[in-house]
Amino acid sequence: MSNFFDRFSLSGKKSLVTGASKGIGEVIAKVLAEAGSDLVIVGRDKKGLNNTQQFVKKLGRDCLIISSDLSKKEGPEKVARRALDYYGTIDVLINNAGVTLLDSVLSTNIEDWEKVQATNLRAPFMLAKILAPKMIEQRSGKIVNISSLASEYALENHIAYSVSKSGLNMMTKAMTAEWTRYNIQINSVCPTVVMTSMGELAWGDPEKSAPMLAKIPLGRFGQPSEIADLVLFLSSNASDFICGQSIFIDGGFSVM
Repeated sequence: MSNFFDRFSLSGKKSLVTGASKGIGEVIAKVLAEAGSDLVIVGRDKKGLNNTQQFVKKLGRDCLIISSDLSKKEGPEKVARRALDYYGTIDVLINNAGVTLLDSVLSTNIEDWEKVQATNLRAPFMLAKILAPKMIEQRSGKIVNISSLASEYALENHIAYSVSKSGLNMMTKAMTAEWTRYNIQINSVCPTVVMTSMGELAWGDPEKSAPMLAKIPLGRFGQPSEIADLVLFLSSNASDFICGQSIFIDGGFSVM
């Protein structure tokens, strides 16, 4: 039997993290590197990506930067092909990149709707579809989709975002039905509000955040490091028997 730390180790693994220039994705990338993984980090903010890369390289890990807008039709395929060309395989895929849109049903225009779906749902689908054949070949892989509490709980002015994340959860289940037989574990992580720049945009106003906080028994919003620690677990051998789940990390919101 391997020891505790070995089960959480990503030594020798190659991980791809989208949205890794800031926020949750940046912290996830750093935690995976601390666990031993080499990385491909993807995002639009080159300065942020460079900062993440510097941290990773100080740990002695390799780190490839790919600057890309995943909402563009060709973006996800270019990212996946570049990652495969560089490493030959990707062992861990973290679909973290996401955008939100704070509009009501009636005020949501189709262009904004499509951008949210493209980033939050189409890009994870395309990345997984292109990277999975190597995982199938090696009979090993981990895919973690960063979803949201809003995938299951309706919130005003979140329709495009909520629909995209609900679709992401079902994609997790559908891929599990097809790929778990090849020892590929796919799971979704569904946080409540996490105080990143996106979290501040949606919930930075105390008048707006107060009713939401009142629904969280723990009495606070989440921190990026708390999400990253769960992602590490789901990326490691310690979680091998967890398949197709949408795991809520919400301070108790979902039980109230």
